[in-house]
Amino acid sequence: MTVHVLRADERPAVPWKNGGGLTREVASAPSRAGMSDFAWRVSLADVAEAGPFSRFEGVDRIITLVDGPGMVLTVDGTAHTVAEPYVPFPFSGEATTDCRLLGGGLVDFNVMVRRGRATAHVEIVRDRVAVSALADTTLLVVVLDGSAVLETSAVALDRFDAALIADVRDEPLKVNGVAALVTLTGAAADV
Repeated sequence: MTVHVLRADERPAVPWKNGGGLTREVASAPSRAGMSDFAWRVSLADVAEAGPFSRFEGVDRIITLVDGPGMVLTVDGTAHTVAEPYVPFPFSGEATTDCRLLGGGLVDFNVMVRRGRATAHVEIVRDRVAVSALADTTLLVVVLDGSAVLETSAVALDRFDAALIADVRDEPLKVNGVAALVTLTGAAADV
């Protein structure tokens, strides 16, 4: 089993190009890939203002509200209310997407995968589960609220901490709050 812990307090905040917020990259493949050459990228964002989303040709996105009143995302002309915390919302990165805030700033969790190079599945867990990352998969555990413990490896994670996991079968994960389990296939992370 391979576990690489990614602490929240070690992530730099990077301003968006449009000035509407900040992003903190949790992990990507290849490691430290830029916005034009990632196979997958996972981040947390502080959204301070309404405005358009950047376009990402050939990229599938999954966004999940973590904190705040939520937003309305208009994706290719269709409005989608994203106001319930911890409910993943998938959409196409090349879609024309605009964001309207529902009463103030928010924090969201973003997963982006480049089609043909990687796929992702986001599962939200609130209890004890057994996690696995086999063959060509990487599992990323991100604590969105509270804390979690990978029991066999005795790795404790606090809010917004993460763990990249490879080569593991049925590792017990005890979540005291809410965690996102992101299963990534097609491009391995540097674990």
